[in-house]
Amino acid sequence: MTSPHVLPRSAPRRRPIAFATLAALLFIVPAASGCSRNSSSEAPASASDPVIARENLISYLADIIMVTQAADKKNLGDNPDFKRRLAFLRNKLLMGYELQREAKTALTDEALHQTYDEAVRSMAGQEEVHARHILVEDENEAKSLLEQLKSGADFAALAKEKSKDPGAAEGGDLGYFTKDQMVPEFADVAFKMYPGQLSNPVKTQFGWHVIKVEDRRTKQPPEFDKVKDQIEAYLARKAQTDFITKLRQSAKVERLDKAAEQKN
Repeated sequence: MTSPHVLPRSAPRRRPIAFATLAALLFIVPAASGCSRNSSSEAPASASDPVIARENLISYLADIIMVTQAADKKNLGDNPDFKRRLAFLRNKLLMGYELQREAKTALTDEALHQTYDEAVRSMAGQEEVHARHILVEDENEAKSLLEQLKSGADFAALAKEKSKDPGAAEGGDLGYFTKDQMVPEFADVAFKMYPGQLSNPVKTQFGWHVIKVEDRRTKQPPEFDKVKDQIEAYLARKAQTDFITKLRQSAKVERLDKAAEQKN
């Protein structure tokens, strides 16, 4: 079964955040570029060829050296604008190294397992329901479908034919979900049902639903190894954020632009 759809794509799906996934600091490196040769006797150069890629990189680095030497002869390094940019890039690079060091220091085995254990405890006893649904425009159509289902019609086949939900191709299968992953009107009904039960038509902002509960279970936490990368990303970003917050609390920042505005 593919990843489950939760109501139409327009429906807001709220997921419990057990492990925060925060974007890591990115270092942007200019892509290597170069001139590839192409003649009637040679095949076009392929960037996927490691030999060609190495040649292009060497060409790019050689261009940097040659252009830099030409700029040095013109004393462009003494240009005030260049010096300002150089100082900014130096500070940015140092910031990156420092934040990288803070992140590395935080990623201990003890910290990783402690974060995992805390997240698992927060999930303890959380119930999941596995359900299917058929989504239609009006109540009368939903009632008609319910009668067909009660008369023995196959739920998955009817969902494929009638449901306007993106998950219709999968027979209306929503997979397993927790209560806070669905809109309240839908979740309140689904979590009161038993496996095999059909609901009366349920109205949400997306239309009218007929729900069939397939199974109920207590949510099982993921294995540590399967979420280790997420935990590392979370702890790394948290360490960096905490470090910056601490510096802000102790630093005195003077805004020269604000001082100029006050004088005026």
